[in-house]
Amino acid sequence: MRWTVIDSPIGEFSVATDGETVRGTHFGRVASATDQPDDVVSRQAVAELRAYFAGQLTDFTVPVSIPRGSEFERAVWQVMTEIPHGETLTYGEVARRLGDPGAARAVGVACNRNPVPVIVPCHRIVGAGGKLVGFGGGLDRKVHLLELEARVALQRAWS
Repeated sequence: MRWTVIDSPIGEFSVATDGETVRGTHFGRVASATDQPDDVVSRQAVAELRAYFAGQLTDFTVPVSIPRGSEFERAVWQVMTEIPHGETLTYGEVARRLGDPGAARAVGVACNRNPVPVIVPCHRIVGAGGKLVGFGGGLDRKVHLLELEARVALQRAWS
């Protein structure tokens, strides 16, 4: 995998590609990361991330491949990709969608294990009553991402 790092409003953000798909993202700089994307997929991922952070992109189209994860984790990650930009679901709502209403904590664990945060939007899953709990990138980053998406949604609704 090749890592590329970009500057973003939430600090340095790294994206890993295998030349064909995005395989991971990471809050911060990965030691082996370069500042220049060196293949088509890396360039697309960087361009889409920059557009997202600028409030110009609401849906990622860069191909993503996640080679690991249990069946349940993969199901949670799929639900994440179905949450519209600017909206949220609770851990309990995700568990109910998956047919296991008692699995809210397991949904939280799957969120924490998401290897492609931001592109696979685990930040859109919140605690009961909309409470901001747990985020691998830190709650300050989660707040920033949710506020960014809320601003973009409002701007689009009012224009």
